[in-house]
Amino acid sequence: MISRPPLSESGFASETPHDRRGRPLHDLRISVMDRCNFRCPYCMPETTYGEHFAFLGADERLSFDEIERLSRLAVSLGVSKLRLTGGEPLLRPHLADLVSRLRRLEGVDDLAITTNGVLLARYAKELREAGLDRVTVSLDTLDPALFHRMSGHRGGLEEVLAGIEAAQAVSFPKGVKLNAVIQRGVNEHTVLDLVERFRGTGIVVRFIEYMDVGNRNDWAPDAVVPVRELIGLISARWPLEAVAPQYPGEVAARYRFRDGGGEVGMIASISHPFCGGCSRARLSSDGTLYTCLFATKGTDLRTPLREGASDEALRERLRDIWLGRADRYSEERASRRQDSPRKIEMHYIGG
Repeated sequence: MISRPPLSESGFASETPHDRRGRPLHDLRISVMDRCNFRCPYCMPETTYGEHFAFLGADERLSFDEIERLSRLAVSLGVSKLRLTGGEPLLRPHLADLVSRLRRLEGVDDLAITTNGVLLARYAKELREAGLDRVTVSLDTLDPALFHRMSGHRGGLEEVLAGIEAAQAVSFPKGVKLNAVIQRGVNEHTVLDLVERFRGTGIVVRFIEYMDVGNRNDWAPDAVVPVRELIGLISARWPLEAVAPQYPGEVAARYRFRDGGGEVGMIASISHPFCGGCSRARLSSDGTLYTCLFATKGTDLRTPLREGASDEALRERLRDIWLGRADRYSEERASRRQDSPRKIEMHYIGG
């Protein structure tokens, strides 16, 4: 008799597919909106994304029904972490309704959102009530003038700080984290300010090496501040010690303050690529599935969704995409940089 994987509550076999490098599918990042109310130079520079740029129309984006369906199928394949991204996800009307739907999916143990925080004070309470576990806010500096410049002259620092306070006040079960992209000659001098502001608050600041995502951010290696330099800078002021990962494939290396003041995280995609532990797929707002942040192409799922494909057919497509995955761009960066094909832009694929 042939043995078969056990069935999940959805009725599908619950075996998790592993890609060609042995990596399981555990995380799905879902871009719900390609638009953003910022114009950060490293993501959506104003020179490209000005007032005449053509973003997706409402009917071109996946509906909440379509997102819920694909998420349910992904969960049946072993996905346990869902993250809503953009663009700016809080620009999507009624986002809490989607959160509530995804919260009800059996098998999801981490439901999160990444936001620039400007609208967070308005929506934190309803997101918490809908079942959101965690919020990550992108915040690159506490210098008001620099923040204004780095947001493309679109954002107000005080609004973001108010959003962070609102998120803390409603007590998301898995807390609040901050992501700070550090660029040489731009904001590395404000790193200690970020640490000092949030040390001891329970908020974890994660510092991210400036990456060559997309094609329009004029990335250059000498603009990268390696995490080893950041660790040295912070530790000279507040001594740090390394902490073991909480789970296999954790993106951020963890360091805690020896005086008990909490933790910081370091994401070293440039200096210490972590492709070997990457378990993340990304779904764009128009329904294209990508298997790498640095992808040059993806797989259209919106068309079969809207042409009546069965759950079984869609699930097999998801499974086959992952089984064929061999991405390791960050590990190959040095050899591929000169002739790398054009990559999908970050605002479109999600962070």
